Amino acid sequence: MKPQQRIFGRLLMLSAGALALVALALWTGNRTTRRDDGWTDRERLVINESDSVMYVTVLPEDSVLLRTPSVDLSAEQLASPELRTLMAKMRATVQSPQQDGVGIAAPQVGIDRRLIWIQRFDKPGEPFECYLNPHLDSVYGAMTHGPEGCLSVPPMRGHVPRYGSVIVSYLHPETLLPQKDTVHGYTAIIFQHECDHLDGTLYIDRADTLFVSIAWADERAAYDYARPAWWPDICLEANQCLRKRCHELTK
Repeated sequence: MKPQQRIFGRLLMLSAGALALVALALWTGNRTTRRDDGWTDRERLVINESDSVMYVTVLPEDSVLLRTPSVDLSAEQLASPELRTLMAKMRATVQSPQQDGVGIAAPQVGIDRRLIWIQRFDKPGEPFECYLNPHLDSVYGAMTHGPEGCLSVPPMRGHVPRYGSVIVSYLHPETLLPQKDTVHGYTAIIFQHECDHLDGTLYIDRADTLFVSIAWADERAAYDYARPAWWPDICLEANQCLRKRCHELTK
């Protein structure tokens, strides 16, 4: 790994520790204004104002969002039209040419709720499927060290140790009934990656190595990833703290 790549990796890792307390204080404070359906005003703004392809949160600008553990969707939220809107926009986002991912978690679009989309490479047709309130009941099997990237950490890549199998419990997106699934191989790795997002953990926290992907950087150059003007900037204080700490590291 080149020196500048090691420095970049260290800067990204900062958000796991340096911002933890700030993130919890700021973000919890901004989750208190709720309506009868359970969504906060900020969440409602993000869901309804976003284009069909949503803004994807990134490090270091959106560290608070990405480092805050998500909570389960409430009964009111599960029954709300906002959830269906969020689900549709998240799917359009992960499948869009500018993102072209294999999975996405709600914190990556600014919503700290347990909701993920995952491409099921272990099923015929490799469909994308939605999982509400997912939890990994068990991870097991042989550990593998494979390459990973993340829509929220561009243009970094890394090699990450993951288990070969998982047991996941969740609510079915249509019936809302409890389900359980055992998944193996590459799809199991995607489940671990996306469920980590819901716990405020990023793959860079687990990676053995990190490096800049020049090819990915070149691909991203063709698209606009700017944060929308209406995006609620509740992360200002935490981001200032991160920038100060980054500046100290690079002196």
